Amino acid sequence: MKRVLITKLSSLGDLVLALPALSDAKAALGDIEFDWVVDRSFQEIPLWHPCVKELFITNHRIWRKSLTKKATYQEFSTFYKKLKEKQYDLIIDAHGNIKSGLLSLIPKGKRAGFDGASTPEWGSQFFYQEAHKASKELHATERLRILFASALNYPLPITKPNYQINLAELKKPDIELPAQYLIFVPIASHDSKLWPESHWKELIQKTVEKGHPILLPWGNLKEKERAERLKIHPLVQVLPRLSLNEIGYLIANAHGVVSLDTGLSHIAAALGTSCITLYGPTDPNLTGTVGESQFWVRSPDSMEKISPDAVWDNLRRIVCY
Repeated sequence: MKRVLITKLSSLGDLVLALPALSDAKAALGDIEFDWVVDRSFQEIPLWHPCVKELFITNHRIWRKSLTKKATYQEFSTFYKKLKEKQYDLIIDAHGNIKSGLLSLIPKGKRAGFDGASTPEWGSQFFYQEAHKASKELHATERLRILFASALNYPLPITKPNYQINLAELKKPDIELPAQYLIFVPIASHDSKLWPESHWKELIQKTVEKGHPILLPWGNLKEKERAERLKIHPLVQVLPRLSLNEIGYLIANAHGVVSLDTGLSHIAAALGTSCITLYGPTDPNLTGTVGESQFWVRSPDSMEKISPDAVWDNLRRIVCY
């Protein structure tokens, strides 16, 4: 049995995009298992893949804000001691920055990652015994598939990415759901990725006029307030705070998704749910959704220039209006 540790802490979409590389390795090598170092906020995602056995949870976003607190020291010490005990055939830093590179030094085992021309943060390549090339001109999923194939020494597959999500890990939320619904995701990590609320309202109005219920997820108070402002019709339901396993269940069972450039659109792609993703400054050719029935609507200059009619035209392809 080959034992491999992955260090890839965040973000949500980046974790989802890494899953096909694990499927490649399993198909090529058979007898292989992965452990994973991941941020607490996203710890559910790695366990969606059947080859992931154990997690090592970081809380670095909190730790760095409270370095002098006793609780921070105790929490990091527990994490460090648990990881320090481990021995691996290979440690793959799939994150590619100084922070993840340092974490890869803790357990025993040969370390591999991106070379200096390929790494997201220059300098991380010095933490590895093996540094591999994967052009930054390629999509993130392809770069990771190349990294794993090179580090584990198997031919790069020419098959489409296989996320291999274990649906048993998803959890039905304890809420009343429509028999059939769409999910609209009006939230994003950066303001530059947001679509005007007036555009959302126009799209929502067109959708509910056809009798289709809409679910609106959120992650923090600001996002919840935005979702509440978009509740312009009884068919629009603002969801309660849900876990990623619960959100995954809703997306897996949705008729379709309309999303901004956020991790939830990548979850839709991984689960094979039809999704329209709206892109502004982000280049979807590098980090866009990958999967069946994925549609991109893009305006590099301004999200405002993406018209509700353009999104509606794509939505009609999904719901057959």
